[in-house]
Amino acid sequence: FMVRSDARAWWMVFVNALMFAGAFALPALWPNPLTIVLSVLILGGRQLGLAIFYHDCSHGVFFKTRWLNDVVGHWLAGGLLNTSMYAYRAYHLKHHQFAGTEDDPDIGIARAYPTSADSMKRKLSRDLSGRTGFKALRGQLSRFGFKRNLPFILAHSLLIATLWASGILWTYVLWWAAYIFVHQLITRLRFMGEHGVCVDLLSPDARENTCTTRVAWWERLLIAPNYVNYHLEHHLSAAVPCYRLKPLHKLLTDKGFFDGFDCLSHGYIDVVKRAMRTDKVELAPA
Repeated sequence: FMVRSDARAWWMVFVNALMFAGAFALPALWPNPLTIVLSVLILGGRQLGLAIFYHDCSHGVFFKTRWLNDVVGHWLAGGLLNTSMYAYRAYHLKHHQFAGTEDDPDIGIARAYPTSADSMKRKLSRDLSGRTGFKALRGQLSRFGFKRNLPFILAHSLLIATLWASGILWTYVLWWAAYIFVHQLITRLRFMGEHGVCVDLLSPDARENTCTTRVAWWERLLIAPNYVNYHLEHHLSAAVPCYRLKPLHKLLTDKGFFDGFDCLSHGYIDVVKRAMRTDKVELAPA
């Protein structure tokens, strides 16, 4: 399961690139409200897919070739999302090192769940209305600098040039619509499914401090790209590339590894429900 493959990694990059191309081309070929909404939904999901790329590259496991992890993770995936893979790596590795303890840098976010139904509605409405996205964008603009944001400048210059050469430059605005109105929501769903619904954040057992979400095909398309939903398996061994997490999950299931543990969600509707439950722990502050 820890075997890395440049061919598998490039295939995933190619498939995601095709989905980006299709999402931009769809409303350009058939411009109407339905195709625009569908385009924004797909782009938002694929933006999370880029985050999975730089996540795996930060672990050095996406490509077999080390420099490819750095180039694709930092300059392409990180560049498009305006995220430094190197800064992310320093933060994220602490999350793995201290998962299940008070020193986990993500524990504060995880403790926002479970929450009340009213609080959940407010959280989701902030995401869907764009308030979360505009806040994130303002934060990025406040820290913007040429040297700091060079990967973003280069990656988006390439994206703009490609759309312009294709005669559909106007669709570039859909990237930002997806980032503001969709990406923030599915990022929240992702985190809830990973750590927000687990039963004990301070347990040393990954089956209690981390969860996996089993998803349908449409959720994989729009919400859980690139096997991001297999997060418990990732915490068991961060050396396993994302394209090998699904067979690892199957093996663990067949061996009964999850039996007796409340660590599996069944779709993201179930995730939201579990993030509001009161049977295991007290509600977090609203």
